[in-house]
Amino acid sequence: MPIARRAPKPRAGRPRSLAGQLFAMQVVVVAVVLICCAVLAYSYAQRQAESDARDKVTATARAIADSPTVHTAVHAANPTAVLQPYAERVRKDTGVTFVTIMNPAGVRWTHPDPRQIGGHFLGDTAPALHGRTFTETYTGTLGRSVRVVTPVQDGGRVTALVSVGITVAAISSEERGHLAALIGVALAALAVGDAGTYVVNRRLRRHTHGMGAEGLSRMYDYHQATLHAVREGLVLLDAERRVALCNDAARELLDLPEGAVGRYVSELGLPPSLTGALLAAEPRVDELHLTEDRVVVVNTQPVSGGQQRGTVVTLRDHTELQALAGELDNQRGFTEALRSQAHEAANRLHTVVSLIELGRVDEAVEFATTELELAQALTDRVVAAVAEPVLAALLLGKAAEASERGVEFRITEDTRIADDLPLNPRDLVTILGNLVDNALDAAVEGAAARRPYVEVAARVDGGELLLRVADSGGGVEPGALGAVFRRGWSTKGEHGRGIGLALVEQAARRCGGTVRVEREVGAVFTVRLPVREAARS
Repeated sequence: MPIARRAPKPRAGRPRSLAGQLFAMQVVVVAVVLICCAVLAYSYAQRQAESDARDKVTATARAIADSPTVHTAVHAANPTAVLQPYAERVRKDTGVTFVTIMNPAGVRWTHPDPRQIGGHFLGDTAPALHGRTFTETYTGTLGRSVRVVTPVQDGGRVTALVSVGITVAAISSEERGHLAALIGVALAALAVGDAGTYVVNRRLRRHTHGMGAEGLSRMYDYHQATLHAVREGLVLLDAERRVALCNDAARELLDLPEGAVGRYVSELGLPPSLTGALLAAEPRVDELHLTEDRVVVVNTQPVSGGQQRGTVVTLRDHTELQALAGELDNQRGFTEALRSQAHEAANRLHTVVSLIELGRVDEAVEFATTELELAQALTDRVVAAVAEPVLAALLLGKAAEASERGVEFRITEDTRIADDLPLNPRDLVTILGNLVDNALDAAVEGAAARRPYVEVAARVDGGELLLRVADSGGGVEPGALGAVFRRGWSTKGEHGRGIGLALVEQAARRCGGTVRVEREVGAVFTVRLPVREAARS
């Protein structure tokens, strides 16, 4: 009798590896993100296209309404003879669907379809008859369109109406082209993302050495409270202020040596202000400190359990943000100065117009010419002397700001800069911009004692770029000459100030140069930055 053999038990399915799970999840996440981004981008593009269409037709209609050709033709015996060719030319040049010019009663003088000329305009014109430009979406003789109606006014009286529009079909056609391109980009991005995710997960599978999710979870739990609690640099100090742990980001931000773990904070060679913050017993929140090359945001939190056990220090790189903030401040100053100049230019223009109306043409020409020469003199001087575009733009902007603040801005006669300086433009903006800002503030403060001025010299001398900024302010006290470049030093005593000159010294050192301050009439700051031999020529 044959022995019955027991059927083998079915083997349980092999659990998917961590790398495989991550791959599947990342593919889904990438796909979802791309789809959401594509939908949002298309929705935004559609709204933007309609908004652009309204702006385009509004600008075109107002330009036509202000045209001397239109103002002359509306009083002619046959306005269509002049306006129809003009309207068609404008329509083709601007890419709009139609340009209709009509009399106040709504009778068309122009239309893309000549058969419609002489007919009544379809739609509401009441707001335009009251002198107001308005837009609407309306279905007319050419279909549904986004259009604008604006009045043609002569001495406050509406003499004609102008309507310009783009059909919704034309807008939709353009959007379909954008949608096709967007779908193509999204698919390409999805393919690239999937390929990258696959490569990354293959590496992950090799580096985990077959470790399962449970083992990785244990490792994650051990280090969750420390390494993953911070986003940037992390330094753990023990109760004796020795480095117990420091990650790569902290090592890079603080430029720590390889053997930093186990050493006292006071032995790391950090700036005094930063060392004091790390040794402090109380917490520090979002404090800015300067290292050799960076601006670092420092947060400290003591770890205590009945007694002081140590300190957790987190670090964030603030260098780029600080530089961008400085550039934003410069741009804000330029904007304010330009706004003031626009106001002053309007006053001068009114003066010229008034002189002409009084019949004093020669005086008007002389006044206008003098103002133009004064306004152009400094610009020509800077453009001729400074070929480096970043420095030239900065000097022109600071000159405008100085004029706004009532300070004379001088460029020395020996200023000469080529356009091939082997230096980072952002460093040049940081150095010269902060020095000029500091000089302007000092000159304004000392304006009661003497006529305020700021003098700038910039030239390549002996293989070095020399930047010299002098002012007419009160200068720097002899006892403070060694402290002006320390973070927090300021003559104003205001919270949050005193970082500009520290950034100047940091940027100069980063470029391998030097900066020093002297006292003459006011303060004189001199920066020397090494450049290549080719730049001197």
